[in-house]
Parts: sequence; structure tokens; C-alpha cells
Amino acid sequence: MEAIYKEYIHETFDSAGVLRKITFDYPRSFNFAFDVVDEIARRTPDALAMLWCDEDGNERAFSFREISELSNRAANVFYSVGIRKGDRVMLVLKRHYQFWYAMMGLCKIGALAIPATHLLTTHDFTYRFNAAGVSAIVCTAEGWTIKSVIEAETESPTLKYKMLVHGHDDRFLDFDSLIDAASPVFERPTGEQAVTVDDPMLLYFTSGTTGLPKMVWHRFDYPLAHIVTAAHWHCVERGKLHFTVAETGWGKAVWGKLYGQWFCEAPVFVYDFERFHATDVLERIVRYNISTFCAPPTIYRFFLAEDLTQYDLSGVLHATTAGEALNPEVYNELTRRTGLQIHEGFGQTETTLTACTLRGMVPKPGSMGQASPAYGTDIVDGEGKSCKPGEVGEIVLHIEHDKPVGLFGGYYKDPEMTAHVCREGLYHTGDMAWRDEDDFIWYVGRIDDLIKSSGYRIGPFEVESVLMEHPAVLECGVTGAPDPVRGQVVKATIKLNRGYEGTPELTKELQNYVKTHTASYKYPRIVEYVDELPKTISGKIRRSELRK
Repeated sequence: MEAIYKEYIHETFDSAGVLRKITFDYPRSFNFAFDVVDEIARRTPDALAMLWCDEDGNERAFSFREISELSNRAANVFYSVGIRKGDRVMLVLKRHYQFWYAMMGLCKIGALAIPATHLLTTHDFTYRFNAAGVSAIVCTAEGWTIKSVIEAETESPTLKYKMLVHGHDDRFLDFDSLIDAASPVFERPTGEQAVTVDDPMLLYFTSGTTGLPKMVWHRFDYPLAHIVTAAHWHCVERGKLHFTVAETGWGKAVWGKLYGQWFCEAPVFVYDFERFHATDVLERIVRYNISTFCAPPTIYRFFLAEDLTQYDLSGVLHATTAGEALNPEVYNELTRRTGLQIHEGFGQTETTLTACTLRGMVPKPGSMGQASPAYGTDIVDGEGKSCKPGEVGEIVLHIEHDKPVGLFGGYYKDPEMTAHVCREGLYHTGDMAWRDEDDFIWYVGRIDDLIKSSGYRIGPFEVESVLMEHPAVLECGVTGAPDPVRGQVVKATIKLNRGYEGTPELTKELQNYVKTHTASYKYPRIVEYVDELPKTISGKIRRSELRK
């Protein structure tokens, strides 16, 4: 019996077995929680859906039947306090297992789920509560979350219900106790309370490098687009554990820990840790026989700092990365030491995979892969014309005929911003790249980050990639600095590895290193050493602050 996702798609492959075309076939009433999770629970109730563990040695396995019943309990809990279709509910649940059945419970009701990170402050909560009109929050008891939510509540008139997991506070409802007491049966809503695929299901606050976070909302057909993510990029297999390192507050969590994996009936592995330690993660990859693994490039860099000969990683069949551009030296070194080839992918909160190195493709280190078959991905110039190979342009998605499955519904309550990025038949990503003769796409940077020096167009990522190869450099951010002669010059802001000092001699060495490893005009004429680089709440370098 094939995995359930096969019932919703039609696929076309080339002679090398690479997915080249995918179309979707689904009813307008499609609801992932009912039609996928509950249906798998009916067919194979004891199949493993999730294996969860924490730093203290606690472990819990969830079958699809248990997830189905727990999501029914969650839906009944939400219903009992008055939450209905269209209400906005924030989930701040770190890597706690409650996230999964809370998400499915909200999906069954038709409420709009808003995953958020536990790193938010009072100011962050206040802005988000009011911008989205949040009705309820389910949050973790750890850290400063309770205090921040209570303080934000005084300025947030729409917030009515507060629920807590893994703790007790008289000002919050006890979500865990409510789940235990709720009925495991929940009937699918009908009439006005039933959802259609055009209804909003999911909302994320983006952590952009400038301005206040934007609100990105997705429809109920959004999970279908992650079939490509899991089946053809992560290459998950039915019954085998997939591990994506991501906290549930970020969009990457539903990319790698929920929709596509469960469509493929592959169980997700969740390691609920407080602080990341490469050795802990490596040990669990081995202990739990992880088959497929995904993490941002930073995690792989941490792995390479360890003695990988101490870990038997032969059980890992496939490795992927996204979230930031992958430096080629990380790819090459991991391949040399483990034999694994990292398959890179690219997308945004507003999309799913738009460029990817799919199953059957031979990766090109440093490239994001080719255009996803789920989208009409293109690279265009300032006039909207497709760029020739080697020409730098903006990554766009064609939407002349219809918005593809997986593309966001818009920026919540901001039609002007939505119209700005969705114009003239294109969705504009704001990301710059170029395509080679084999149609592989190479990332350059955000449009605002592009450096124009003496007529040259220089992408910050290509300079950062070279600098990152030098053993002195731990992290770096490359920006343009004003120059009266050249217009701009390349500036590198660098955090050094331990044992190195930012001397004039090192500066000269780094400049010469860039000159000899890429086109000489790209070398940083200005080098600044810092203890820490300014970052967004999601860990991306704020080049806008570096430019200041």
C-alpha cells in the first residue's frame, strides 16, 4: 500500500528519476488533520507518528492513533473556551510534544494557528497580539514567557484565553489537565464552521532584517506543497525516523517536522533540548537510528568541529539543509569525513521549496539546486525578463494564471504590501541569484544587500563564503560601505575563532585570501572585528545594522 500522499498528486519524472512535474488533486474541503492524520490513524493506527525525547532521558512515542485522539481532545479544549473557526491562537511551545496535537486541534476547528518562538519579549508579544488580533495563547512555562505574556496582556484587548503546558500558574488554564479531561472524539464541523482550502490556516511573523515583522498567512492547502519537501528533498521513507533541527516557533518546523513527513507516513524525531550541543545531537542521531536529517548550515559547521569518527553515522541515508546559504567548504568537508552529500534547498516563509536539490540530482556545492517543479520559478531582470545563464537577477514565481499551492495567501491585513510583491504576474522574492548552464541556481543575496562598486555588482554571500573558508573566521557579514570614488566598497565584519586576534597582519592576510580565491575586485577593502554580529530573533545576520 502506497503512502497516503500519492492519492493527492500526479508526478512526472525524467530518465534519471528526478521529479520534473507535480500537480495536485484535492477537494475544496481538504483539511490535513482530518483527511491525512485521522485517515492514517484509521488505516494503520499503531504506526509511529513521532518519537520525542528530552535532555533528561525522558522519552515518549506517539502513534498516529494517539495523535488523532489527542488532536480531538485539543479541539474540544479549544471549543470549550469559545475558540472557533477564524480565531487566532498563538502557540509558544518550543520543542514540546504538545505542539503537534495543538496544531492539529486548531486545524480541525478551522482556527488560525500562529507558531512563535519562546525568545519573544513583552514588546514582541504586545505587537503580535494586537497586529493579529490574537484570541488565545498556549505557551510553555519555562523562561520569561509567563512574565512577558502577563505584561503584554494589559495592552492587548483581544487576548481572552491563556493556557500553560509543563507548569502551573493561577493566571493560566492548565492545558495538560484540560487535555486529559477532554473527550477523544470530535466531529468534523459542518456548515459555516467547516473550512475550505481558501480559508487561512497558519500565520507566521517573519523576522525580516528591516522593519517590524510582517504577517504571512497560508491557506488550508499549504500542507500539500510539502509533499515535495519530504518525499523528494528530505527523501523520507515510511516508518523511518526523520530529524529536522528546528524549534516550533519557526516555519522550518512545519517544513521538516509535520506536514510533508506525515503525508509520507514517516515518523518525526523530536529532541527537546534547551541549549544546542553538537555532541548531544550526534549521539541521538546514532542512538535512535535517524534515517534522514535536515539542519541549517550552522549546525553542520558545529558537527565539523567535533571528532566525527566517534559517531557511526552510516544509518543516515540522506542529509539536507536550508535556512541560510550553504558555504561550499562545509559541504566538501562533511562529504570527505562522512560520505554524506548535503542537498540544499531554498524557500521563504511565504513559500515552500522554490529551489532544491532533489532526489536523483547530483549536488553542486554552493548551489541551491534547480527550480522546484511545484512552482514556475524564474530569475528575471529589472524589466521582468528572464535572465540568461550567468546573469544576476531576482528570484520570482510565475502567478499569471493562478497562485500555486504553497504560496502564501498574502500579508495579513496588509493588501498594499501583498500587491507590492505580487505584481504583473510575478511573486517577487526579493532574493538575487544567477543560473548556470545546467539550470542550477546560485544565491547572491537580498536585493537591498547587493553591493555596487565601480560598476561591479557583488553579492555578499559569495564574499562571505570565501572568508568562511579561512580558519580565523567563525562568522562574518559582508556589506557595502559608502565610498566617494567607487560608490561603495566591500566591508567585512568578522567574529574570529578562538586563538586569533584582529591585527593588521590578519586583515591583510584575509584580504589576500579573498583576492586569490575569487575575483580580486570582490575583496573587502574594510575589515572590522567584533565580539558578536547583530542578528534577527531567528539568528540571521542583520546586514542593515552592519551598514549603519
